[in-house]
Amino acid sequence: MSDQNNGNHARQPSAPADRDQDAPAHGDATGSPTALVVGGASGIGLATVRAFAAEGYRVVLADVNTEAAERLAAELGVTVLRMDVTDEDSVAAGFAAVADLRAVVNCAGLSMPGPVTDLELSAWRTTIDVCLTGSFLVVKYAGRHVVDGGSVTCIASLNAHQPGTGMASYCSAKAGVVMLVEVAALELAQRGIRVNAINPGLVDTPLVAGVALVPGLREEYLENTPLGRSGSPEEIADMAVFLASDKARWMTGSAIDLNGGAHLRRYPDVLGRVRAMADGT
Repeated sequence: MSDQNNGNHARQPSAPADRDQDAPAHGDATGSPTALVVGGASGIGLATVRAFAAEGYRVVLADVNTEAAERLAAELGVTVLRMDVTDEDSVAAGFAAVADLRAVVNCAGLSMPGPVTDLELSAWRTTIDVCLTGSFLVVKYAGRHVVDGGSVTCIASLNAHQPGTGMASYCSAKAGVVMLVEVAALELAQRGIRVNAINPGLVDTPLVAGVALVPGLREEYLENTPLGRSGSPEEIADMAVFLASDKARWMTGSAIDLNGGAHLRRYPDVLGRVRAMADGT
């Protein structure tokens, strides 16, 4: 998982930073455009950090897991800052520390599955806090700090519009992310800021490692993916770079289905597969 809830509730920042306040600590002295990747320490986020760096961006990797991020900093030549997307003070401070921000990609997310009738409220809230409220906070402060003509991208999901059993909180959160993106695209268009989402299907990351532990589940995913394979984090990262580029200059408010065509079929019966495994059938 790119991010996780650490028990902190979102709070109003004591002093929201305006875009014209004191110069941020992580300024750009190279003339290269700056990209901030939230949840960049693993999975799709890490691939996105690498992809923007390869395109010549000065990359700031933000993650709640600073230990993992710091290990990557020297290898990748990036700046690291701590950001907990469930804590508004943390998000506000992170954005205030970055200068000349041209692109933001929010990759932070997690899933806490369970049937609707049994799902603990705490599990629901954790998923909503990280995936939806976290996206809101990132978009809120990106809208304040990204330069005019910049780009904001949220990693949503195939589950934004394709329901899956046992995934009520995740599906609800990701559907909300897509609508958030559309509203933000309307509001920020007057400054030329483009806001888009990417809807990945099954991508081989730590977030979905548990799929392989459930008999038949991965096979069912692939049977319902017309191109017949899972995606790689690099394929999602390439789309994020494209959306930030001038080649996507007329694209905003879009949610790109990047899932091998899985949105054209049905979602696997995750809950049914898990129950069958538990019953030994």
